[in-house]
Amino acid sequence: MPESLTPACVATRAWVERFVVAHNVCPFARRELVNDTIRFVEVEAVAWEFALEALIEECRRLDATPGIETTLMVLRPGLEDFDDYLDFLDVAEALLVEQGYEGIYQLASFHPDYGFEGAATDDPANFTNRSPWPMLHLLREAGLERALAHYSNPEAIPERNVEAMRRLGTEQLVDELASLRASLDKR
Repeated sequence: MPESLTPACVATRAWVERFVVAHNVCPFARRELVNDTIRFVEVEAVAWEFALEALIEECRRLDATPGIETTLMVLRPGLEDFDDYLDFLDVAEALLVEQGYEGIYQLASFHPDYGFEGAATDDPANFTNRSPWPMLHLLREAGLERALAHYSNPEAIPERNVEAMRRLGTEQLVDELASLRASLDKR
């Protein structure tokens, strides 16, 4: 993807490299990063309507561009509040269904304050879905199914990630995300 990236997208790419790939949070991310098949796009999310339109535009872009395997939508500014983000995510998922994209694309969610229901705020497990800023990860379901078919015991990925995050500890994980956010502030 030779297009130029916004500073937030550059920092997001660094998060994929230095966090997601480095800690093997997603065992499929390295291949997509090396193959340059991840699209990074920054979308203003203060007005939900604009961000939701951008989501559908990204679905259409994926429809028309088989060389893009996945899109990371950096939602900033807007949606800094985690509860607002979850409300937005619900609307976005419903919109994908309404627009006929159910079974074609799925959303993975990432937020700086991500917290699993029932987990303590400082539980390192939450970092499996924490990112420098709010994001939607738009994935091709067919590509995901192909990758999972060649991966032994994919059901264990979430549990393995939780264990890995807990070994690293909250302090190190907080520092890593803060460092990535700070790299944007220096630009």
